[in-house]
Amino acid sequence: MSATRRSAVCSPPERQVDEPYMESRPEAARAYGLEALNRALDDVEGTTAVRICFGYAAIIHNRPPAYSFLAELADCACDQISIETAQSNLDLGVLADLAGKVIILGVIDLSTNDVERAELVAERVRRALPLVEADHVVIAPDCGMKYLSRHSASGKMRAMSAATALLRAELVTAT
Repeated sequence: MSATRRSAVCSPPERQVDEPYMESRPEAARAYGLEALNRALDDVEGTTAVRICFGYAAIIHNRPPAYSFLAELADCACDQISIETAQSNLDLGVLADLAGKVIILGVIDLSTNDVERAELVAERVRRALPLVEADHVVIAPDCGMKYLSRHSASGKMRAMSAATALLRAELVTAT
């Protein structure tokens, strides 16, 4: 087992494109969004990612149970795809369509200032592991941390860090 697999942490991207409109306008995205994204990344060196989101949780409260434009990103030039899963309790079955991509997995619910327990955050990550190899997962918050209080944001980041430690220990024990 590689050091990356043992750590359950993949390197974050060097370049990330935040793309909120593909999700909100999937028909247009299917017509030209993927081509535009790939063109934007022409000649870009290093690890690249695209972040697809539902909008800031503090502003957009109702979340769909699935992305309307996600499986199509399997064909994008990005190495990594960033998605939100905590606030929407997203059905992670779609991750099977993204084989070969590193998934930046949003596992911190930013619709509330309540700080999650590390075990809950780890469980959100575990839901993805049957579909994505651990060395293809980057743990991240969902979109919109800027709307949280400093105390809450700090607590959520500590919970995410503690969840990472739990998962690393589990993966090392499993080998």
